[in-house]
Amino acid sequence: RHPRGRALPAAPRVSNRLTPGEFISGVRVVAGRELGAYFGSGIAVVYTVAFVILSNSIFMNEFFLSGRIDMRPYFETMPLLLAVFLPAVTMRSWAEERKGRTIELLLTLPIVPLQATLGKFLAALALYAFFLLGSVPFVIMLAVLGRPDFGQIAAGYIGLIGLGMLLLSAGTFLSAPSGDQIIAFVTSALLAFALVLTGNDRVVAVLDGLFPALGLGTLLLETVSIAPHYGAGVAGAVPLSGVAYFGLGSASFRWINALVLERNRA
Repeated sequence: RHPRGRALPAAPRVSNRLTPGEFISGVRVVAGRELGAYFGSGIAVVYTVAFVILSNSIFMNEFFLSGRIDMRPYFETMPLLLAVFLPAVTMRSWAEERKGRTIELLLTLPIVPLQATLGKFLAALALYAFFLLGSVPFVIMLAVLGRPDFGQIAAGYIGLIGLGMLLLSAGTFLSAPSGDQIIAFVTSALLAFALVLTGNDRVVAVLDGLFPALGLGTLLLETVSIAPHYGAGVAGAVPLSGVAYFGLGSASFRWINALVLERNRA
């Protein structure tokens, strides 16, 4: 109360009921802050250069060996590379905030956890877009050398976008409860490799052999693995099941991430 007895005005409180414009503005602020951190620390440049050199070298080696005018070898090698690189992108998302104790400051800003989650996800997705831009010269090269199937190439890129969204959402979520970037990286990479390797024929055969009654390998392939959905894109198709798998999976991880932050904010 005021020294003379008059009541002081109540401190303003942040409402979770935001207009679409206010919501988008908050997401943009967080995304810009995160992108600034990526580029300011040099992470964006180092990761992009390393990824482009490695992925392009693998593709060019396969291209000269096979002589095929298509992007399929590039798309087929991407899941294993992304299982390493994308967890490296997301490991700092919330772990760094916790380590530097800036998460408390972020959550006291006039934004809701879902805005913060989406902002960090979109910043990571923008960096991932730079990864994929490094492969555009291959499309141009193939168009000059022959007549590639542009429909198959487009479907492959759609599959890459879906896969990237899923792994980035999962990695950002797994960074939220951790205060250590290494732990966040390891857990995210393990999940990514699990999603990728459960689609490998040898892994499926081994798991089916170990658990014949359950048919565990086949079960994981049909329900958990990215292989059926991503493989359809590599083959040139974009089935609704694949869109649902990547879209709902990515959205679920972001929603759980926002719930974790809401609990920490309470």
